[in-house]
Amino acid sequence: QVHIVESGGGLVQPGGSLRLSCAASGFTFSSYTMSWYRQAPGKERELVARISGAALRITYADSVKGRFTISRDNAQKRVYLQMNSLEPEDTAVYFCCAGMYRSSTYYPDYWGQGTQVTVSS
Repeated sequence: QVHIVESGGGLVQPGGSLRLSCAASGFTFSSYTMSWYRQAPGKERELVARISGAALRITYADSVKGRFTISRDNAQKRVYLQMNSLEPEDTAVYFCCAGMYRSSTYYPDYWGQGTQVTVSS
């Protein structure tokens, strides 16, 4: 049975930092490209960052480049999102996702339930 569980969200002041963690089980973790998405109230879910199975290919949304860092530990079956210099616009529910590229298109296969990040003074 597949499980994806996010943790590490919370309330932080602008300029602060948070580290999100995603624990996965029930599938061959190292074979999957892992992604973090986020969804703010009234907005569509958007890609934040993505990391390939061997961490050789990493992608960031323009809005988080230079502030967020995605990483993974295949032995522990975890993926992380270090978020620095947080802004109120980063407020959203953050979701961890496992997927694969098929014919150059990314297909999300498994989702977590999400963790709330709120950036406010």
